[in-house]
Amino acid sequence: MTSSPFPLEATPAEAQAAIRDEFAFFSDWSERYQYLIDLGRKLPAFPEDLKTEEHRLSGCQSMVWIVPAGDASRLDFSAISDSAIVSGLIYLALRVYSGRSAQEISATEATFVEDIGLARHLSPTRSNGLSALLAFIREHARRQL
Repeated sequence: MTSSPFPLEATPAEAQAAIRDEFAFFSDWSERYQYLIDLGRKLPAFPEDLKTEEHRLSGCQSMVWIVPAGDASRLDFSAISDSAIVSGLIYLALRVYSGRSAQEISATEATFVEDIGLARHLSPTRSNGLSALLAFIREHARRQL
């Protein structure tokens, strides 16, 4: 696995505040979608040999692969999608959750989704996929506790 750039901020709350501030900078949703695409391009390379059915996230219309690593003291997630916007959503989720303890992950609600208006501006299928991604991460953390 490629080494993870996450976490960027000291706490999940700081990560969510930074995401909120960054998205507030853009005046419209076309700019926000472009920013999501740009964020998705920053995801670390994901090994082709891990793009298997075993690592595929169900509940997403796009192809999404996610691989957890670590233990209760620190969980890291590597993930990628075949969709540029979905890769940006993955980046946001990993920014909040990857590189944190199972306890921190379990205790953190994904408030950034509502804070930046994603819930209102994603298609139902992307919204379901984001929910599936967040549920996978938090469920994996709960199993580590």
